[in-house]
Amino acid sequence: MPEKHKRKHLTSFQMIILGFAGVILLGSLLLMLPVSSAERVVTPFDQALFTSTSAVCVTGLVVQDTGSYWSGFGQAVILLLIQTGGLGVVTVAVSVFMLSGRKISLMQRSTMQDAISAPKVGGIVRLTKFILRGTFLIEGIGAFIYSFYYCREYGLLKGIWFSVFHAVSAFCNAGLDIMGADSLIPYHSNLLMMLNTSFLIIMGGIGFIVWWDTVEAFRRIRTKKCSIRSAWNGVHLQTKIAIFMTLLLLIGGTVVIYFLERSNPDTLGNLSEKDRILNAFFQSVTLRTAGFAAVPQAALRPVTAFFGALLMMIGGSPVGTAGGMKTVTIAVIFFTFAAMIRNHEDTEVFKRNIPVSVVKKAVAIVFLSMSTIFIMTILLMATNDVNLLDALFEVASAVCTVGLSRNLTPVLNTAGQIIIMICMYIGRVGPISMAVSYTHLTLPTKL
Repeated sequence: MPEKHKRKHLTSFQMIILGFAGVILLGSLLLMLPVSSAERVVTPFDQALFTSTSAVCVTGLVVQDTGSYWSGFGQAVILLLIQTGGLGVVTVAVSVFMLSGRKISLMQRSTMQDAISAPKVGGIVRLTKFILRGTFLIEGIGAFIYSFYYCREYGLLKGIWFSVFHAVSAFCNAGLDIMGADSLIPYHSNLLMMLNTSFLIIMGGIGFIVWWDTVEAFRRIRTKKCSIRSAWNGVHLQTKIAIFMTLLLLIGGTVVIYFLERSNPDTLGNLSEKDRILNAFFQSVTLRTAGFAAVPQAALRPVTAFFGALLMMIGGSPVGTAGGMKTVTIAVIFFTFAAMIRNHEDTEVFKRNIPVSVVKKAVAIVFLSMSTIFIMTILLMATNDVNLLDALFEVASAVCTVGLSRNLTPVLNTAGQIIIMICMYIGRVGPISMAVSYTHLTLPTKL
């Protein structure tokens, strides 16, 4: 009898990688349709592909202005791509299974675990439901707050559409907007717009595990009458590091940007003191993977742009909508370095030892991410006549799925745009996924 060949199954990470590629291709085909453009013309495949890649990879770099080039249908397609990319292709697919009442298999649970970098398979369906409910709740709150401005400015129906689109885009850290080529620059002194956008960006970028732990901590305080300190001690180590690093980067970034740009007449120099602080804070928020611009990025001083590229590389926290190397990864690297300087054998964070395997994964993430940025920057400079700072800023923005631009992406040649698309794709699925089938750093679940 002929030997039966074993059927080969795709691994979880192969499914994630191919899933994102499939959604990008489908989005491209939809955006090519005449009904997707405002002028009812067939959009060239390269432009549709770039837009779809930017939306699914929740980056925000564009070759066509989202508000003026695309029709209502095209914008709706982009919005669905953003939501799918923000939540993750696998999460959305499995959510459809759950809504249809079908049973989730063990393989699907394992794939979901890899897709959202959950600490363990157990309770993964419950966590996914929590993420979906939390996502739509926060996006709904954001859209409701936006509506106070947009409905007054554009009328009820258009105002609601603007509110929903920007709430989803901000929460998913996509940075795509339909307000025009100037993004949030005309609203730099509008407290409602700036703070609501910041709130959505931070909530999406801080990570779903932080949400989960925060809700569980409040539940313990309310039901078990335990102290705040006791509840804090019960949260995951990953949550503690994510919150600490987020606060440090937000405050530190605001201070640095404020002092670097306060005398620059093209950015913060001509603003009131209140607006300087507000816009320095917003720039610190948006640089860590959001992509909304309240000041012209091309007008930033070179030192500020370079500092911004560093913030992009750090990015948000694991298990969220943000990109970058992740706050937890950087913290592990820093504390490992500190342990080495003190001649300590173990890496310790918040009085907990970090396993060597986690330190190795953190090193791998940083090495592969920095290598990708370095190589792609060289390629972009080799194929386009651009300086080092602009090329680095653009590549870091793409790889770390930020979406801020120093007005470079629209003028790149075909080779340059292909490089940026590859950067966005690698940044969304993760350099580790592409190389060694590992996307995010996951810390121990027990303290």
